Amino acid sequence: MKFEEETISSKTIYDGRLIDYVVKQVRLPNGETASREIVEHPGAVAIMPFTSEGKMIFVEQFRKPLEKAILEIPAGKIDLTDSDPRETGIRELEEETGFYPEKFELITPFYTTPGFSNEYIYLYRAEGLKKIAKPRAGDEDEFIEIKTLTFEEAWAAFEEKRIIDGKTIIALLYWKIERLSLNKKED
Repeated sequence: MKFEEETISSKTIYDGRLIDYVVKQVRLPNGETASREIVEHPGAVAIMPFTSEGKMIFVEQFRKPLEKAILEIPAGKIDLTDSDPRETGIRELEEETGFYPEKFELITPFYTTPGFSNEYIYLYRAEGLKKIAKPRAGDEDEFIEIKTLTFEEAWAAFEEKRIIDGKTIIALLYWKIERLSLNKKED
């Protein structure tokens, strides 16, 4: 069976600063029609920034949809000022932490919630961090606090439900797998 859905019509219901909300009428593989509500997102970048001591830098910020502050890895949406996701990631790292990476490596891209959104996040690893004397200012409405954590501290924050968003959990699990691989090589 072919699983594709043909778009018959598309209507933007909301054109926002961060997302657009679109309703599409589609023809299903069996010939029937259905409605699909889609959140369109320009894409984003998330960064796993490691200090020379092997700790990772997180940011703590209040998230209104959750009505609480959570710990996250630095991240931001791709916008018109950047030519590619790598550039976005380096910009966001500077804005949110005040650091510039000597090494910036793509780990993996992923879709966050393909059931209703096309948001695509590029996950990068940053190393060789250099403090910037006068970093770019962050967003006016963004209030964050930097937290530098060991793996054990980050894992405890996850168990305490202070790390609860998908991108940060993926980063934390990647870090755990990386540590397990290192331990196997040492044995």
